[in-house]
Amino acid sequence: MTATNERPAILLLPGLLCDASVWTAQIEALSPHAHVLVADFSRHDSLDSMARSALAMVQGPIIAVGHSMGARVAMEMVHLAPERIAKLALIDTGVDSRKDGEEAKRQVLVDLAFNEGMGALADRWLPPMLHADRVGDQAILAPLKEMVMRATPEQHQRQIRALLDRPNLVPRLASITCPTLVMVGRQDRWSPLAQHEEMAAHIPDAELVVIEDSGHMTLLEQPEQVSDALLRWLGFENKLAGTRGAAAMEK
Repeated sequence: MTATNERPAILLLPGLLCDASVWTAQIEALSPHAHVLVADFSRHDSLDSMARSALAMVQGPIIAVGHSMGARVAMEMVHLAPERIAKLALIDTGVDSRKDGEEAKRQVLVDLAFNEGMGALADRWLPPMLHADRVGDQAILAPLKEMVMRATPEQHQRQIRALLDRPNLVPRLASITCPTLVMVGRQDRWSPLAQHEEMAAHIPDAELVVIEDSGHMTLLEQPEQVSDALLRWLGFENKLAGTRGAAAMEK
């Protein structure tokens, strides 16, 4: 796909075990203003290969919007082809390399998926991703579990390998020159607010947006807040208001 001056290309980059379903609200909000695509990382086992596959989806400039693992892929895209990334949005993510003891903790979940199935993995992994007051909210958990169960233990293992092999991105942050949005749920227990404040401080042209009443899964926990923030940051807010105004006049 080739972007045009009238309709820029927005590439949505999903996180671990996530697919296009987590982006439903954002696709609906952004599609009137841009060509919107969602990357598929289900067959990749490195952030580098994910980034290269994402870059190959679009010819020309890209607005890269990544959530969690997908935001790390977005930063890898900037590293590989900085001239291609027109704007960058990083949502609920991190920039550190593998932590002490992390591989063993993640291996427990890898083994769980192989031994007891993806449903068991979902039941263990998903609740801590949400706001603490929302860990029993089946309206959010049920579709997330269905999404996880569409994946396989092998996919999970591949993507965990990619995350364990992630580079330390802190030295790269100062070289990100495109306009950058750093977004995080205020109650994100996996990728906390302080981590995003530090990221935004190191990226020269970064804006920090905090999504209220949300954990790590901001795309689903607070879809309107996320979509509104993206629309405003991308300059689509006025166009959206104009469209709503025209529709109101027709009634």
